[in-house]
Amino acid sequence: MKEASTQAHKSQRGISYVEVLIASAIIAVSLVPAMEALNASVRSNQLSATLQAQHFLLLEKYEELMAQSFDTLDAEALSLADQTTASTLFSDPSGTSNRRLVYLQRFDADNLDNDDNPFTGGDGGLCWLRVEIAGTSINREVLVSKY
Repeated sequence: MKEASTQAHKSQRGISYVEVLIASAIIAVSLVPAMEALNASVRSNQLSATLQAQHFLLLEKYEELMAQSFDTLDAEALSLADQTTASTLFSDPSGTSNRRLVYLQRFDADNLDNDDNPFTGGDGGLCWLRVEIAGTSINREVLVSKY
């Protein structure tokens, strides 16, 4: 009786070839989706890093402009045709990677000309400022006051 029990115990000690094949198949099947998830995560991190870099470039230009005197910004706003014309004085040169475009216009806050267009008949003490990364939706707008 003791011999039969020992024999049964010895036959169950190792891993069989079939068990190794089944385990390998399970690992192979689950490895493909895991690698695809990892690949998506890496792409997401790269996109996040790009957006973050663009955001800080935008803030850098924005702070540079906010350090300018109002009279300098106002003079540039008066020299531009409209709010769709980028400033060549403050915008990055054409061909620059992550080019920052700057738009300036006097702002008509009181609408005295009654045309409901905030960019015509602008007030002398209020200037609209927009900074954007060319070709993206990343931008920042602000009204700058002389007073």
